[in-house]
Amino acid sequence: MGSEWRPLLEALIGELEYRRALGLRFVALSAQGLAVLEGLTHPTVLGSAGGRGGKVSAMAVSSSGPAAKPPASEALGAQSGGKLKGSDVVPTGQVTGGVGVLPGLFGEARRLGLDREARLAAFEELRRRVLQCTRCPHLVASRKNVVFGVGTPEAELVFVGEAPGVEEDEQGEPFVGPAGQLLTKIIQAMGFSRDQVYIANILKCRPDTPGQTSGNRKPTPTEMATCFPYLREQLQLIQPKVIVALGATAVEGLLGKVGVGITRLRGQWQEWEGIPVMPTYHPAYLLRNQSPTEKRKVWEDMLKVLERLGRPITERQRNYFTRSGGDRA
Repeated sequence: MGSEWRPLLEALIGELEYRRALGLRFVALSAQGLAVLEGLTHPTVLGSAGGRGGKVSAMAVSSSGPAAKPPASEALGAQSGGKLKGSDVVPTGQVTGGVGVLPGLFGEARRLGLDREARLAAFEELRRRVLQCTRCPHLVASRKNVVFGVGTPEAELVFVGEAPGVEEDEQGEPFVGPAGQLLTKIIQAMGFSRDQVYIANILKCRPDTPGQTSGNRKPTPTEMATCFPYLREQLQLIQPKVIVALGATAVEGLLGKVGVGITRLRGQWQEWEGIPVMPTYHPAYLLRNQSPTEKRKVWEDMLKVLERLGRPITERQRNYFTRSGGDRA
């Protein structure tokens, strides 16, 4: 089996281990999903590998014994208080060099019927796995901390950014540098605190910058594809009412919209697995462009978020970054 398949297999193994930790004895696979896992004809998974990658067998994981292969085309039962319906494996993220993503593998937390205690326990188990991740050796070699995320796993609002910077890598927390301080002001202006929302990134490790003492780089498609299953699990367990995608890379990693441009998508509602997504400019952009007009654009996006959440909006909030309201953040 070629090395291009390893991130795919590690994502699958991580997902199966996660389901076992939840107490599930079986997982459900449709005929299409089984065909994808067996590496037959799905173009997104096969990618540039051309269908010649090693064969991947679908497995049902037992919490008390080794994995076993279910009959093809059959949806197997689960120990979660209700029967799981067939769930197709539908890769929708980036594919580079034959590496695929499994963002729709076994359904959402709410479909599994997890109660609050089980969801929080699963979230901590996920944190443990992410902090021990070694899937990208070049990032492991240069990182100081894995940046899992911050806030409450019961948040109704989640902000998704690009990747940790130098300050985030130092502290192990997302958005703590200058851009993070501006994001905190935006969150507070919306009537929230950082511990009432959840903040995460597409990438959990700072992209390495060999030979550089400062600066950041954009994550590669392969890095995003490798790390995205972790974010997906976070979002599935949190089940927020709204996601805010901060910047073009967050939109690309979350929605798979490559080359569309944040200017075109900004302020236009999108959707990720049934959850409304509001793309907007990254706070770092507002630090580079101090124009009240640009700040107002982001704030208008946040007003749409507040409206979607059903939160009250004061007249003062509506007037931020206007001539009558002044410069707020």
